[in-house]
Amino acid sequence: MTGPAVVVGGSGGIGWALVETLLAEGKHAPVFVLSRQRPANWRDDPRLVWLAVDLLDEASLATAAGEIRASGEPSLILVATGVLQTGDLVPEKSMRALDLDRLTRIFQINAVGPALVAKHLLPLTPRDRRSVLAVLSARVGSIGDNQLGGWYGYRASKAALNMLLRTLAIEHRRTRPMGLCVALHPGTVETTLSAPFPTTAPGKVRLTPGRSARALLGVLGKLGPEANGGFYAWDGQPIAW
Repeated sequence: MTGPAVVVGGSGGIGWALVETLLAEGKHAPVFVLSRQRPANWRDDPRLVWLAVDLLDEASLATAAGEIRASGEPSLILVATGVLQTGDLVPEKSMRALDLDRLTRIFQINAVGPALVAKHLLPLTPRDRRSVLAVLSARVGSIGDNQLGGWYGYRASKAALNMLLRTLAIEHRRTRPMGLCVALHPGTVETTLSAPFPTTAPGKVRLTPGRSARALLGVLGKLGPEANGGFYAWDGQPIAW
């Protein structure tokens, strides 16, 4: 065993697939699952601990951090949260659709929330051995890769997440020289997030949550110290900022 693992956003499609993959691998115990609501697929398992958390409520994050600390130093923290479309929050097709309230909400969920998770959970990681914080970003958050435009809020919030992650990685390395902080693109995954947007590009693969989760954990297992602060796709390829 390599200490506890934490999956933030474990009630989502990729989040729960990460939980199941971690249980199958058996390298971490317990596996803490943080989400606003208990995952629909939840089952009684002594290796699983669910904690109710709202990413934008620091009191709930502090409470969760205290419970995790009591079980040991987490060596793996996975943040599988994010939103593309919900209710009136939809991807903008043009600048005419830009709206202050919607932009603020998507930045809070996609960028601020994961940063607050890092604020409360990164200090729990071990100082004398390898640990990993990985946040799910998106290829469309790459400024260099943006060739199509549109999706202003989602693109920009993921780009902001990438910068926050990069900055966290620099600070974290000062006290935990073996610690890694990385951003991951999970691919186009069959979840409620991607369902409204069918894949039409030739050669583009749509992954199951399980395949994406296994691939992401495989990538994390191969990254060395030089990967700290990097951005990687589910197939292990680096992504330009």
